[in-house]
Amino acid sequence: MLSLDDLNGASGHDFVAALGAVFEDAPWVAEAAARKRPHATVEGLFAAMRGAVEAAPDALRLTLLTGHPELAGHAARAGAIAAESIAEQASAGLDRLSEAEYARFEALNAAYRETFGFPFILCIKRHGRASLLRSFEARAASDAATERATAEAEVLRIAAIRLNALVSGEGPLRTTGRISTHVLDTVHGKPAGGIAIDLLEWVSAAETVLVAQTVTNADGRTDAPLIGGRPVPIASYELRFHIGDHFRACGLPVTEPPFLDIVPLRFGVSDPEGHYHVPLVATPWSYQTYRGS
Repeated sequence: MLSLDDLNGASGHDFVAALGAVFEDAPWVAEAAARKRPHATVEGLFAAMRGAVEAAPDALRLTLLTGHPELAGHAARAGAIAAESIAEQASAGLDRLSEAEYARFEALNAAYRETFGFPFILCIKRHGRASLLRSFEARAASDAATERATAEAEVLRIAAIRLNALVSGEGPLRTTGRISTHVLDTVHGKPAGGIAIDLLEWVSAAETVLVAQTVTNADGRTDAPLIGGRPVPIASYELRFHIGDHFRACGLPVTEPPFLDIVPLRFGVSDPEGHYHVPLVATPWSYQTYRGS
């Protein structure tokens, strides 16, 4: 990461070279922010960049929108887009679609561009694939003025995440959330260590995507959040707790097959910058959960 202090002291050329890709294909935004230095906080730096966009002529703001690549479009599939966009689309699995799925995106992209005159723009790091498609289809029915404002807001969301990942300093932007858990064994009245946990994104009844696998430590928690340091994509998730193995190892008289072997907890994330703590309180015959803190 780049320090805010170093950016404040950098030449204009180096400042733009470092931050020119924060707004897609629009180094003029970084040039405007360079002229506003010094910036006391990362929030202040972003405010200067946002102000440059908001003060720009309408034609230039429209060019900012048209410079964004289509989601799962031909250029993205060919790798002919910015490195940041390649990584963002890959984070939502848009580089691993079936031919039928690519065809669906192609049709959606074409209809949207025909209606609004710029590509569909969504901060995809904040969305799972199902949420992404719901947003695409819903926004295609929007009116032109509303959709223009929505697209510009999404550009700012994308830029905020990119900037926060690049620059360290006082006053960071709030762009990350997390999913965490812990397991309590209420038979023994203590945290349950050694519990294998799977976190999956629930795309549909026919498709889930493994997001993380881990094992609880001696405190019944995981050493790191299941998702952390980035937005938690809007999606339905399922946590699978392998409690049967734990109670077998404790020497309890567990039936075979056990009454509870793998406990699934399905929950939804609607706030990508929120903290979703989903604990499990369990015995071999019962369990409870809640949204914790």
